[in-house]
Amino acid sequence: MEHKTNVMRELDKLKISYNHYCYADTDAVSGVDVAHVLNQNPEHVFKTLVTVGKSKKHYVFMLPVAKELDLKKAAKSVGEKAVEMVKSKELLGLTGYIHGGCSPIGMKKFFKTIIDKSAQNFDSIIFSAGKIGYQVEVNIEELTKVIKIDFADLTE
Repeated sequence: MEHKTNVMRELDKLKISYNHYCYADTDAVSGVDVAHVLNQNPEHVFKTLVTVGKSKKHYVFMLPVAKELDLKKAAKSVGEKAVEMVKSKELLGLTGYIHGGCSPIGMKKFFKTIIDKSAQNFDSIIFSAGKIGYQVEVNIEELTKVIKIDFADLTE
């Protein structure tokens, strides 16, 4: 692969093995489209959502691409009264990533990261490699060496 994203470089630096997928030359836009283009089960492909709590703290939630984040469950999982999605225009300054290319790895600052408990049904999960058109598949056990994660029921 001629193009490495920062996420891939970070994984390489930590000697963590991963599979990478490129869908840059397709029309896939939604996470479900991406899963189909990659011939993957949408339950196995995760999206990365950035939220802000009542306390003004930011949180990252990862869930299967076909599911919706339940904001009440999300808030409860991080001990907040409420959380809401960060506006797209704030994403780049906050995380270093743009909407559609947001990865939990390599953000400008680490935010508490919660992954939907359904991820525990898999050895690995697929998620954005930090750039639209690129995904990485990382073993969940290995992912915990890169970022601190917790699991919770997050979907509606």
